[in-house]
Amino acid sequence: MRDDGPFSTKAPQVFITAAEAYPALERAFLEAQTEIVASFLVFDPETRLRSAEGLAVGERWFDLIVHCLRRGISITLTLSDFDPIARAALHRGTWRSLRLLQAAAEVAGPGSGRLSASAARHPAETGTLPRVLISPLIMARVLRSANWLNRQPPEVRAAALRDMPGIAALMVVKADGRVRPRLWPLPRLFPGTHHQKIAVFDRRRLYVGGLDLNERRYDDQGHDRPAAETWHDVQVLVDGPVAADAARHLQAFQAVTAGQMPPIDTGQLLVTLSRQRGVPLVRFGPKPIVQSIFDAHCAAIAGAQGLIYLETQYFRDIKLTRALCKVAQEKPDLGLILMLPGAPEELAFDGRDGLDSQLGEFYQARCLRHLKRAFGKRLFIGSAAQQRRARKQQRMGRDLLAKAPLIYIHAKVSVFDHVAIISSANLNGRSMRWDTEAGVQLDDPQTVADMRRRCMAHWLPEAVDASFFAPETAVAAWRGLALSNAGRAPEARQGFVLPYDLRAAEKFGTAVPFLPPEMV
Repeated sequence: MRDDGPFSTKAPQVFITAAEAYPALERAFLEAQTEIVASFLVFDPETRLRSAEGLAVGERWFDLIVHCLRRGISITLTLSDFDPIARAALHRGTWRSLRLLQAAAEVAGPGSGRLSASAARHPAETGTLPRVLISPLIMARVLRSANWLNRQPPEVRAAALRDMPGIAALMVVKADGRVRPRLWPLPRLFPGTHHQKIAVFDRRRLYVGGLDLNERRYDDQGHDRPAAETWHDVQVLVDGPVAADAARHLQAFQAVTAGQMPPIDTGQLLVTLSRQRGVPLVRFGPKPIVQSIFDAHCAAIAGAQGLIYLETQYFRDIKLTRALCKVAQEKPDLGLILMLPGAPEELAFDGRDGLDSQLGEFYQARCLRHLKRAFGKRLFIGSAAQQRRARKQQRMGRDLLAKAPLIYIHAKVSVFDHVAIISSANLNGRSMRWDTEAGVQLDDPQTVADMRRRCMAHWLPEAVDASFFAPETAVAAWRGLALSNAGRAPEARQGFVLPYDLRAAEKFGTAVPFLPPEMV
């Protein structure tokens, strides 16, 4: 019998929250024998190590990267770059992480494995006409960045400009070191993002799902921390041929999105890929070219019989909504449980209440109203909050739900009877059609059943009966528990689940006619 070493084939391993996923990722790095290929939206080398194996080589991911390189491992890591106008802080974080990774390669020294770390921005650009229409918003964002830079001490400003090449290109540096926005030409916009979170080890093991790597995204299953530091996510490790499929995807996705080559066959790996549209004057966003995550969802929706269980950061895609509404009419016994964050992160914690946030809440509220009409009592839409009252210093806004601090839901999990999809894709138009996404479909009935029960049990009190999991009774049981919790003081609640506040989303949401739904 052939010995496959540390990567002998195992059943898929599902990790709930970073407290489970980060140690597993550390061990996968340490067990790699020759090659690691990865692509993340966010990957901060200063993130603390959590596993015993990781802590044996250092305190932070910087040390783990150095250790792997000294073992002779070849590491290829692609970090997403961001539109510097729309996401200046994330743009800065990417380039700062690249500096740290390059420093890790220098510390590892000659004779070590090769480190190839690069930033990749989705190449699709917004056309001239849309940019002119929203030029006041564009210049307001550029001015905000300039004002922030000018408030910093000179040495901090210089370091920030070094780590924000996209912003630096939009500024004129004055004689005193302060900056002002360039007035011409009108800045270019890049609305798409490489949003995937994926790593492949020796082309035999795949780590994929919704979780990036930094301290902000670390949380455990107790979620006992300030609301703005909670982060519920799900990731999976899968052995087998899908890992080689993912490696091929990671080698090709930049050329595919740049229009330099046709899409490749990604085999068992589900992806979203897009590229530049052909009409330069009026295009707003990229053109979808592969939508296998969307297609897999549609096929699974059509085949569902008993219960659909969804966890997603956003539910805003009208096409998926229509597919769910159609199957609700065809199958009167089909139930749906949908878990959403009580409010988007950018609104609850970051105070970003601009048109994009308003548009996102508008589309989500519209989709949820369609679901309520189609499913009726067979639908439960829930959110999660901690079992404690908000502290006095906490803002009394969308960071609270029923007087308790939110638990922020970022997972992207869809379970349809005996089929499950775990990916980086939210259930919105952006993830289904614009951004680069990756995920897997699990088909083994026992694996799916175990995963569904773990995901559902995470929100429930420990001693619940089978009615909370059985397709015939789950929706009513969850609704009853959520309503009961809403009527109790936070510290007296059972589990984390509460009803989603649809009225709050409807009150804040605003339709913006010329912005496409894929923006949000």
